[in-house]
Amino acid sequence: MAGQSRTFDPLDPEQAAKRAAARQRLDAIDPAKQQGGALKDPKRREWFEAVYALSGDDPANVPWGNMVAHPLLTNWLAKGPDLRGLTALDVGCGLGDNAAALAEGGAKVTAFDLVPRAAEWAQERFPGSNIEFQAADLFAPPPEWRGAFDLVHETYTLQALPAEILPAARQALTDLIKPGGRLLVISRARDEGQGSEGPPWPLARSDIEAFAACGLVLESLEDVPPVPTPSRHWRAVLRKPA
Repeated sequence: MAGQSRTFDPLDPEQAAKRAAARQRLDAIDPAKQQGGALKDPKRREWFEAVYALSGDDPANVPWGNMVAHPLLTNWLAKGPDLRGLTALDVGCGLGDNAAALAEGGAKVTAFDLVPRAAEWAQERFPGSNIEFQAADLFAPPPEWRGAFDLVHETYTLQALPAEILPAARQALTDLIKPGGRLLVISRARDEGQGSEGPPWPLARSDIEAFAACGLVLESLEDVPPVPTPSRHWRAVLRKPA
C-alpha cells in the first residue's frame, strides 16, 4: 500500500527544520503547556484540530507525521503474531501508517482519529487499502465497536492525555476488546515518581498495570531502551479474559 501524499524525511535538513519550527509554533498555542490548561480541554480536541488546520497538508508540520509505522509496532509485527482473519482497531490513527502496518499483517483494520482531517488524510494516502478510516471519539465510540475487536492498538494516545482522564481512557480501550482479545500499548516511559512537564506525559509502569482494574491481564511489558527510538518506551500486551 503505497502512500499517495507528500513525504517527510527526518534526515533532510530543510524538513527537519520545518518540523522543529512547527513544534515550537504548536507548543505556543497548546493550552496543556500552560498551568492548569490541560483540564480546560482534557481530550485536547481543539489543539489537535489546530495541528491539522495549520499543517498546510505538509506532514513536516505534523509532529507525529513521520509517514512510516512506529518502529516498535513494526518490530512487534515482525516477531510473527498471526493477525490473519482478525479484526483490529487502530486508535488515534493520525496519517494512517500504523493502520497500514496492521493491515499488511493480515488484519481487517478499522482506524480512527479524533480529528476528521486526520482520518481523511489517512484515507487519501492509502486509497487502495481495505482499511476503514473514520473520525471518532475514544470516549464515545460507535456502539457497534463495543467488544468488537480481536486487537486494539494504541501508540501515543494515552501519553497525550492528562492523568485525570487516564482511568476513563483505559476503560474506554478495554470496552472495545473482544473477550479473549488483546490490547497493544506503545508509549514513552518514565520511572515512578518521575515528573513530566508534558505533553506528552510518558507513562509509568503503574499506568500500564492499572489496566487490571478494567479486567485486563498483563501478558508482557517490555521496558525498551532508547534504540531504535530516541527515548525509552513501554511496549505492553494485555489480554481480556474469554
